[in-house]
Amino acid sequence: MVAGEDQTALLDQAFEAGITAIDTAENYGKSELILGEWMAARKNREQLTILTKGCHPYGHPRVTPEDLRHDFHQSLERLRTDYVDVYMLHRDDPQKDVGPIMETLNEFVRAGKTLRIGASNWTLARVREANDYAHAHGLEPFSVISPNYALARQVGDPWGGCTSLSGDEHAADRAWCAREGITVVAYASLAHGFLSGKFRSSEPERLEASLDEGGRRGYFCPENLERLRRAEHMAAQKGCTVAQIALAYVLTDPLGILPAISATKQRHLQANIAALDIALTEEERAWLDLRA
Repeated sequence: MVAGEDQTALLDQAFEAGITAIDTAENYGKSELILGEWMAARKNREQLTILTKGCHPYGHPRVTPEDLRHDFHQSLERLRTDYVDVYMLHRDDPQKDVGPIMETLNEFVRAGKTLRIGASNWTLARVREANDYAHAHGLEPFSVISPNYALARQVGDPWGGCTSLSGDEHAADRAWCAREGITVVAYASLAHGFLSGKFRSSEPERLEASLDEGGRRGYFCPENLERLRRAEHMAAQKGCTVAQIALAYVLTDPLGILPAISATKQRHLQANIAALDIALTEEERAWLDLRA
């Protein structure tokens, strides 16, 4: 988000459409500030579920109790609230012991300043390690994670330190999340624009040129071009857009994955919301993912 009336109108439209869960972070520009101002003006904080993230690396890992406390309290100040519904670590530092991390996060839980805690871009091995520590010490465990999940498989690391639940290779990970009751809030469900439908699979050079470096490294490959081609075919059959098919693929996953969508224009927001009305059978999902 950037400052201005357009962002307020976009938030108003989303709220009026029934969107009450908002994903933000301390490093998303002025997003927290704008959201805080909007909630104060609309007096609707208690009607919203706010998820924010901290400890993003700025050239070096920042997952220490000191970084956690600093980022957390700065987020509360910008959001003009005394609590958030979910607080997540934006990245991991695998060199750090999980004990001090979970102890610090639980300070916020005990104080009523966050209701749930979670991790973005942590491997499931580290999530399990953290939760094992929490269970052994009577602490609140991670109950929310935020990896990538999309129809297009992540074949390379877009930004460094990114994790994904996409594809058959992560089927066991998704099953573990289901067993443990872990909520999955997926980012990049349009694969950095690869599945936006702006450029077609029949013009790969233009598509590749339209992607940023992370998008090319993460998603541009022959098998994903075939997934895009199939999404184009299905979109034509169902009378919708490629992006809506891509979002419907995520929304119809049996795990109940929640895609974190973004929009800068009201028409794009409305188009994203319309993906909720698209039903995909398991057979259609398998065909889109090259499994049939």
